[in-house]
Amino acid sequence: MKVVLFCGGLGMRMREGAASAPKPMAMIGDRPLLWHVMRYYAHFGHTDFVLCLGYGAAAVKDYFLHYDETLSNDFTLARGGRDVRLFSSDITDWNITFIDTGLNSTIGERLMRVRKHVENEPMFLANYADTLTDAPLPEMIERFRTSSATASLLAVPVQSTHHVIDITDEDQVTRVRPIRELMQWENGGYFVLRPEIFSALREGEDMVPHAFERLLPERRLLAQRFTGFWRAADTFKDRAELEELYHAGRCPWMLWDGNRNGGGTSTALLSSPGAPALSH
Repeated sequence: MKVVLFCGGLGMRMREGAASAPKPMAMIGDRPLLWHVMRYYAHFGHTDFVLCLGYGAAAVKDYFLHYDETLSNDFTLARGGRDVRLFSSDITDWNITFIDTGLNSTIGERLMRVRKHVENEPMFLANYADTLTDAPLPEMIERFRTSSATASLLAVPVQSTHHVIDITDEDQVTRVRPIRELMQWENGGYFVLRPEIFSALREGEDMVPHAFERLLPERRLLAQRFTGFWRAADTFKDRAELEELYHAGRCPWMLWDGNRNGGGTSTALLSSPGAPALSH
């Protein structure tokens, strides 16, 4: 299946000083966030990518045009550096299409710009380029395939570390608990889509919430509830936490690396209905 990745956002909360690299190119270990997302899909055999570019497009193009396989693969160097023999490869079987979808476009508009690349597919995948997970993608695809939905999203518990409190009419606090215990659900991306999604998209609007809201009356939006590992790298704090996990060798999302992923794909996908999904 083709995989559409949204890579064109400004990523203002990720910036540091005059740094100009787009958020998907922020490094986690030796590779950018975007690479980690693509490796997740490639692990399940989905290697035909369509990158929706905008801000920082040149950085994304340059990275892959000058891709260095030796950074993440073992190799033998011979003949004074003139002969490099790789033991394995990351992207040899990848097909990557680079499309400029506009500097200030919404996610929905970016998807409309690449319509011709996916509209003849029975189903296709789409995602933000800055979220990592170990969700069981084959099960998600199969559940969507057997449904009548036009779109599905990964619904994850709200990620805030804040606490909520219960208060009496006399302003006495009776309970303090993490927001996650409320079991509200957040849009975690990892979309599975049918081409009918394009009928719900409009210029100047977004996919979430505008297009998705048009799917609700006919019950054509499916939530795939997931309580396993999921992280969005929205801020420097988020990226620092992912870096810490990477250097500690605890990387659940790296399903392709048995030395780091901690045991393989999560089975925490829930099929029973829950609360409505919230916007990303």
